[in-house]
Amino acid sequence: MPVEDLFVGAEYVSTLMNVSIPYAYKLIKKLNGELAAQGYLIVRGKVNKEYLYEKIYRKVS
Repeated sequence: MPVEDLFVGAEYVSTLMNVSIPYAYKLIKKLNGELAAQGYLIVRGKVNKEYLYEKIYRKVS
């Protein structure tokens, strides 16, 4: 997986979820807070793409 595909920014989140860019930044901050609490390194203003999709489309078994 190319490095540029690991993290996405507010514009991507905004388009994906059909929300405003300021709200997308709030979502990114929340998700990054969850990741940081689990001990992961984060990139401010971006979120791990895989984690974002996991939280949006939670797998139901």
